[in-house]
Amino acid sequence: MNICALCGSAVEVGREVSRKEECPSCSGDLRICLNCKFYSETAHNKCTEPRADFQRSRDRANFCDYFKYKEGGGTGGGSDDAKAAAKNAFGDLFK
Repeated sequence: MNICALCGSAVEVGREVSRKEECPSCSGDLRICLNCKFYSETAHNKCTEPRADFQRSRDRANFCDYFKYKEGGGTGGGSDDAKAAAKNAFGDLFK
């Protein structure tokens, strides 16, 4: 099972994700950089695949030949409780 990076919902994807596939929950595109296993905020062009072309929009469908759906999901939203707990744990480090 994979996670939509746009809404955090579980989605079922096959081996190949077509450019036209959408999330059943939010109707967002699934073949986006944010859902790709090569996506990285810290990498050059935000992609760890050196041969991939630069993609201007990370949250819109594209034609990247190297797209592979990220195992376990994208950068999905996560729950507010989990965010609050992480923030509190981080704050506790400096007390």
